[in-house]
Amino acid sequence: MANKELIQAKDISAIVLCGGQGSRMGGLDKGLQHFRGQSLAQSIVNQLRPQVSRVMINANRNLAIYQTICQEVWPDPEGESKGPLAGFLVGLMHCPGPYLMTVPCDTPLLPKDLCLRLKQALSDSNAPLAMVRSLDSQAGMGTRELKTQPVLSMMNVQVRDHLMAYLNDGGRKVQAWAQQLNVVWVDYDQEGDNPMSFYNINTLDELQALERLQAPTPSAQQTA
Repeated sequence: MANKELIQAKDISAIVLCGGQGSRMGGLDKGLQHFRGQSLAQSIVNQLRPQVSRVMINANRNLAIYQTICQEVWPDPEGESKGPLAGFLVGLMHCPGPYLMTVPCDTPLLPKDLCLRLKQALSDSNAPLAMVRSLDSQAGMGTRELKTQPVLSMMNVQVRDHLMAYLNDGGRKVQAWAQQLNVVWVDYDQEGDNPMSFYNINTLDELQALERLQAPTPSAQQTA
């Protein structure tokens, strides 16, 4: 039976995943690279704060810098990077309420209704986990192909033990873990949904290209 009431913001914590090694950025700490005059991590934190009760960061280096962005900064357990799922587990271990939202640091154009649509999906189903699918921003014109975005998720904290066991067994892939659960997909393929909302940045060139693409035109700046 579906939940009768929409999950409330007070019941949701969020964690911003900044624990990657930045290998495609030459080892740079991706979350600290700037976009529109602020770090990627700061941009995501600012977007999440009005929507949830608590925001945390998962990072494995430059912890003092991240703590100037967010008070709660947690590294991966045992100092061993196990990919995004390790960040999921960190969030679940420090989540005081029943729900955790996960967001990577490299998707700065998040839709404003992301939290709403994730919690609506969980409220309307018996699923313990909701994840995003979106139109592929890099597909050809007119293509309606959906791309999974499993690092953008909301989950019930009751999945913690299952995730811990999966990691202990050597599992690392987010979607493979999700498929072991009753996951509900939130599809961003409706009219008005922007395919660029989930564009993820992997290189400095991509970061600079996205910033140029999103920069206001001179005429827009004059009329603002």
